[in-house]
Amino acid sequence: MNNFSLGLTVAGGATAVVWLLSLLTGDHSWVDRIWSIIPVVYLWIFAGAAGFGDARLNVMAVLVTAWGIRLTFNFARKGGYARGGEDYRWALLRSRMTGWQFQLFNLLFIAIYQNALLFAITLPALTAAEHRGGFGALDVIALLLFLALLAGETLADQQQWNFHQRKRTESDAGRPGGIGFLRTGLFRFSRHPNYFCEIAIWWVVFAFGAIAAGSVAQWTIAGAILLTLLFVGSTAFTEKITRAKYPEYAEYQRTTSAIVPWPARNAPARRTSNA
Repeated sequence: MNNFSLGLTVAGGATAVVWLLSLLTGDHSWVDRIWSIIPVVYLWIFAGAAGFGDARLNVMAVLVTAWGIRLTFNFARKGGYARGGEDYRWALLRSRMTGWQFQLFNLLFIAIYQNALLFAITLPALTAAEHRGGFGALDVIALLLFLALLAGETLADQQQWNFHQRKRTESDAGRPGGIGFLRTGLFRFSRHPNYFCEIAIWWVVFAFGAIAAGSVAQWTIAGAILLTLLFVGSTAFTEKITRAKYPEYAEYQRTTSAIVPWPARNAPARRTSNA
């Protein structure tokens, strides 16, 4: 079995397992629980198929492993692996769909599509495996960019974690109040700086494959494109919920870039009336 077929087999197995678990438990976040793990498996499949003898594939596998460890830690400390750790958005969607509609959504989007996407974003390693040899200046630039993005994502997640811990402490002490969402630190420049880093990381993974092939005209770009579209759609849905909860979030949306970090815009002046 070649590396692509083995990876595809693992993806098919993962899809079946998360779908069956969702039916057995009524919890539809099983894909979330493998999101930071299964791409690491795919990268090591590609590196292993090359006998761990290709520097570029080995570096890609190590970098994605570092990404996976960090993301798994962040997901775990937020309770993602605990009982009752289902994504709140699935419950909201269930309330808006009939039973059969949500189960179809669960099968096609949550189980099949997201597992296919997790395999697709790693396929630049297939491109690298088909063009083995060498590790030049462009690879070094890609490596450093990956590490910078990983550091940025770590910082953004830590700032968000610290904010919510302070918010919980204040609430437990009977002192609720203040702004309900984070807009300082990296969040002054982007409403979702962690999303920006996450998307960009997988574009860098694509870049490794393109560097190996000597051309950006690679079909494996599809994974990075589809991931970007997923985050854009997910952001719009999540922010709709946040805006309903915090009306002041609308001003934050007007002044701060959604994903790509950018200097904040001035809030529009409020009109006053003498009437």
